[in-house]
Amino acid sequence: MGLRHRLFALTYDRQLAKVEKAGLQELRQRLLANAGGRVLEVGGGTGANLPFYGSGVDSLTISEPEPPMLRRLERRVRAQAPETKVVRARAEDLPFDDDTFDVAVSTLVLCGVDDQPRALRELHRVLRPGGRLIFIEHVRSDEPGLARWQDRLNALNRFVACCDCNRRTLDSIRAEGFEVADVEHTSLNKVPPFVRPLIAGTATAAAKPPLV
Repeated sequence: MGLRHRLFALTYDRQLAKVEKAGLQELRQRLLANAGGRVLEVGGGTGANLPFYGSGVDSLTISEPEPPMLRRLERRVRAQAPETKVVRARAEDLPFDDDTFDVAVSTLVLCGVDDQPRALRELHRVLRPGGRLIFIEHVRSDEPGLARWQDRLNALNRFVACCDCNRRTLDSIRAEGFEVADVEHTSLNKVPPFVRPLIAGTATAAAKPPLV
């Protein structure tokens, strides 16, 4: 694991503090209030979502692939939600059986996975038919001028923030077997303009085709 990833994990909460206060925390709270049953969160990071899961959650499993983040996540889980299961896993390779979960949660994750379509296929696989994906993701702007700047600055953003700022994530969600139930196009505050465009909402896992 490189020094860059260790530093990113070490400073992650501090970097997001102003963003959380400027609206991201309220968005997390509003969407995660709808999570219930058997819940999987992918790319849990340092555990920023933990305080917002409600009493409707029967079980919570959080996956995180990066050891520096994982260590911070495990400490937070022990302090705040010791019944939560934490596993080291990439979103593209989830170690769970088909149809295991009722809800999957992805917040600021699909911008950073190595293979976004594969990650979405894995989420669809482990969700039961009709299960829900709750997402908050920053995405490519619909405004052409800003989108061009996102393309120009994406390599820098990838180096600094370990994610892409110009992905068409909503299109990918639909392409991988999800029916988008509701989506809000909004923006992150307290960040540079090229990483402000944000989508937040829920999608339903369509029924899987029968095996032949």
